[in-house]
Amino acid sequence: MRNLVEIRGKGQETAEPALLIVGHGSRDPRGAEEFHELVRLVRERSPGLPVEGGFIELSKPPISECVNRLVEGKATRISAVPLMLLAAGHAKDDIPATLVREGMSHPDVDFGYGRALGIRPELLELMDEKVSAVVPEGEKDEWAVLVVGRGSSDPDANSDLFKASRLFQEGRPYETVETAFISMTPPKVREGLERLRKLGAKKVAVFSYFLFTGVLEERIREQSEQFAGENPGVEVRYAGYFGPDGRVADLVLERYREAVRGDIRMNCDVCVHRIALPGFEEKVGAPATPHYHPDEPGHDHSHGHDHHGHHH
Repeated sequence: MRNLVEIRGKGQETAEPALLIVGHGSRDPRGAEEFHELVRLVRERSPGLPVEGGFIELSKPPISECVNRLVEGKATRISAVPLMLLAAGHAKDDIPATLVREGMSHPDVDFGYGRALGIRPELLELMDEKVSAVVPEGEKDEWAVLVVGRGSSDPDANSDLFKASRLFQEGRPYETVETAFISMTPPKVREGLERLRKLGAKKVAVFSYFLFTGVLEERIREQSEQFAGENPGVEVRYAGYFGPDGRVADLVLERYREAVRGDIRMNCDVCVHRIALPGFEEKVGAPATPHYHPDEPGHDHSHGHDHHGHHH
């Protein structure tokens, strides 16, 4: 994937491109509402900037509807920001391909594309606040932390979660910090908690490395509670997830400004689409395909797109 996907049309240059915030979507309506709350926070911080937010699947509105609204508002340039914590398949493939499709539908509009939110000190600070809300200040050195991500078929994204966990541990008094995933890749939540138990942890705070609530976030909570019930010698407290926050909104706007300037800095040294990593060799140079939202024309899951058995 190129660092900046740009689909050139014939439209007139405008002073400032519209902002399109692209989320994944959730079967849980609360997660979709939290997404829209974050979009509202972005609008509050950028009066006068046309902002739309939509999803690639599961929730409304779909991206095509958002693009149509921006175009109806006379936008001739649109910069999209993937509202993803880590850059995996959706940010690298589905959304860029969807923007190419939208560019073909709107040849007079120029599309730019930014990068995922990434590993940022603001997010580590927000995670620290969430964990601190369930761990007494004077007892932090007695507590371990388990950071749980979604899990991906992209090894680069999975390794980034381990990096985030390590950076969270640096300079903080927690006994240890482990990493786990709720789907698609090991170690799973139970494995992460069991590892901490075997390391001697008696108190564990579990944080979901998710922007919003949803089916998987709830599953992390449930599995943590189940483990605690089966292991009375280990106290487990659930610290939640990021949620809509002003710092996340500020980061979205920063990614937007990067896209507008064309100053996108993304590490592609171990990208599965560029480097033949073991078990993923077939992905090198493979074409990206649009991700059709169920509410969009042309939606057909039989067209060969791999959805990796999503359960959101």
